Amino acid sequence: MISKTIRRTVVALLLLWVPILKGDPVFSGHAITMFDNEAPRYGTDFRHFDYVNPDAPRGGSLRLAVEGTFDSFNPFIPKGNAASTGSVETLLVNSADEPFTAYGLIAESIEWPADRSWVIFNLRRKARWHDGTPITAGDVVWSFETLIEHGTPFYRYYYSAIDSAEALNEHRVRFNFKESGNQELPLITGQLPVLPRHYWETREFPATTLDPPLGSGPYRIQKFEAGRYIVQERVTDYWGAQLPVRRGLNNFDSIRTAYFRDATPIRLALKAGDIDFRLENQSKAWADDYNVAAVEKGLLNKEMIRHQRPTGMQAFVMNTRRKLFKDPRVRLALAQAFDFEWSNRTLFNGQYSRTTSYFSNSDLASSGLPAGEELEILEAYRGRIPETVFTQAYEPPVTDGSGRPRENLRKATRLLNEAGWTVRDLKLVNEKSGEPFQFEVLLSSPAFERIVLPYTQNLKQLGIEAKIRLVDQTQYIERYRQKDFDMLVAVWGQSETPGNEQREYWGSDAADTTGSRNLAGIKDPVVNELIELLVKSESREQLNLRTRALDRVLLWGHYVVPHWHIRSDRVLYWDKFSRPPVPVRTGVMTSRWWYDAQKAAALEQARQ
Repeated sequence: MISKTIRRTVVALLLLWVPILKGDPVFSGHAITMFDNEAPRYGTDFRHFDYVNPDAPRGGSLRLAVEGTFDSFNPFIPKGNAASTGSVETLLVNSADEPFTAYGLIAESIEWPADRSWVIFNLRRKARWHDGTPITAGDVVWSFETLIEHGTPFYRYYYSAIDSAEALNEHRVRFNFKESGNQELPLITGQLPVLPRHYWETREFPATTLDPPLGSGPYRIQKFEAGRYIVQERVTDYWGAQLPVRRGLNNFDSIRTAYFRDATPIRLALKAGDIDFRLENQSKAWADDYNVAAVEKGLLNKEMIRHQRPTGMQAFVMNTRRKLFKDPRVRLALAQAFDFEWSNRTLFNGQYSRTTSYFSNSDLASSGLPAGEELEILEAYRGRIPETVFTQAYEPPVTDGSGRPRENLRKATRLLNEAGWTVRDLKLVNEKSGEPFQFEVLLSSPAFERIVLPYTQNLKQLGIEAKIRLVDQTQYIERYRQKDFDMLVAVWGQSETPGNEQREYWGSDAADTTGSRNLAGIKDPVVNELIELLVKSESREQLNLRTRALDRVLLWGHYVVPHWHIRSDRVLYWDKFSRPPVPVRTGVMTSRWWYDAQKAAALEQARQ
């Protein structure tokens, strides 16, 4: 007997391939996978994703809190501190139980050739803006052109391979690509935020605004107070509510998000019952701050939820635009001074694993020595990349965890001496210029000071003066955008299918672009070539091999001091919600939760 999974896969493939009599084959379907030899998990007749409850009740509210503030509702421009409105939708939407498969949302179907040199989206005729106006191909074209011209640098890099967009008719839009063989392009084109042309044509798009924007999604802003809170209400006549990709999702009548300067009052608000949910990101708080009666009684749930998503790279980032950090030996020396083992034991209650890859917690991460096809890829660059790529398995500096990393500091001293630095009067200075080795660590969160301070103390033993500069979020964002820092803490998130975004992360063209995420200022032709090789991968196996090769070159560039990661989400929530039992690769996903009136009543009774 053929299994249900195999049968579904065969049917999906048959439905996806539509031959034409002349020319190359064209694929067409309700969904698109990263590679054409992969089939979508859900066939054309699927009613809902497996990880939702299609009969989940609608109602109730979800009260959230975040750190920071906001002064705009336009998150698409490199200005202001924007809040997410939850009202903007895309042509396609990804499933949460596949590596990278996109299904039609605004688009009903997709067409693409075998070489993926273009893509056509056929829009749903019932798709509507909140004012009742139909969503058209003209809106899609306008959104693309406007975001490329006025949006954040992300859009210019992410969509740099798109040559043009054209409306074939009111409900059919075509994107022409500058290159063929870029497997990801049709999928990420489907991620384009679709904005209402008729709304923005009477407004100044490049400017910040606190006017709640017109959208098309399941929620819209009901009320707000700038910098303090936003209340979003569920759109009762939302056009897409019964689509297979939306059924069982977005079940709360309202979502209130409160804004706080730091995490401490958020934790207090949670324990007081003023907010409902928190994703805890501090290990010390997780271990110490929730030993309260509500948790002991099971009224406030404290839960570790495993996930399968790549954890990417969090690290101290050195700005190589600064003369101080030009030499890779200097950068490696600074890495020697960070005592992760002591930090994990003393500060983090042993909750973390050391990050050893830019693609940690995934099959994309490099390990050991390169071999086989991965070695063949790297051999083409021998002489242009560090020889250690071939001879040593990358591992961040390891200590004995005592808090006295003497051997590591001795290694750091040797490296600094080789790079032309020497100690005079207990200060590290440049042998030629006499310039002291001093720099600033830029932070926006006071919680990170306790982590950085031991690091600066170790640096002090090397004769290095590293000062912590704590600024408010607005100033931090501006300095981040302008690359006006020596060192800061950054996170590069990754997916299971990396692609075009890597150009903005590490590409030379992005190094000097305001607002780009090439924070380290990497300008390496080999990195550029490996990114393009990765983007042109023709299979998942090939993608994995090429990503690992890129990973090794980045690691041995010593642009960052790697931090740590955890393979679970630390979640706290009051016991008045329910969720499907089926886990998802992405971990926590509150959009599939619902307000459970019976639980809420029991909770209210128990708290009296």
